[in-house]
Amino acid sequence: MKSSGESDRAQRDAQVTELALRAGRGDRTALAEFVSATQGDVWRLLAHLGGPDIADDLTQETYLRVMGALPRFAARSSARTWILSLARRVWVDNIRHDMARPRKSAVEYQDAAAGAASSDSWTEWVDARMLIDALPEDRREALILTQVLGYTYEEAAKIAGVRTGTIRSRVARARADIAAAVLDDDDSATVTEHVN
Repeated sequence: MKSSGESDRAQRDAQVTELALRAGRGDRTALAEFVSATQGDVWRLLAHLGGPDIADDLTQETYLRVMGALPRFAARSSARTWILSLARRVWVDNIRHDMARPRKSAVEYQDAAAGAASSDSWTEWVDARMLIDALPEDRREALILTQVLGYTYEEAAKIAGVRTGTIRSRVARARADIAAAVLDDDDSATVTEHVN
């Protein structure tokens, strides 16, 4: 039996899928509603995968691809899963074609944290973001889809174009990588304290 939250999500996904089908048949109002209903999810995914600095551009590129693909959308999966899968491909293509795009380094994050008001939550956010950014791309993607954006393992697998078991193992490895990095940081801090 589905929980109320799962039922609500399934209903919203069905509505978004219907909007996509109508938009694919040329309904401009449905297209505007479809974009409005999915744009936040697309931007969040791309901001987590590629960074907020390029999320706007990647979101725009995603919707350009959507416009060409909507007439062929056959609802084999939910429209939300379909569009996030397109967004993921835009991100992958961006990496492949634009390897020179600079990324924030750990030093820049530390400088930003030092210059900001010294809030524990800001520091924790920066630390968490650095740990996530340091993960291999496939593990980072799986972790973001399931743990940050809240998609089920099955939905994440469809978006990433892999099997559900692959997503599960990538999330487990990502968690292990983060735990190991935190332990390494704690060990380094302990050594530094004893040396001083």
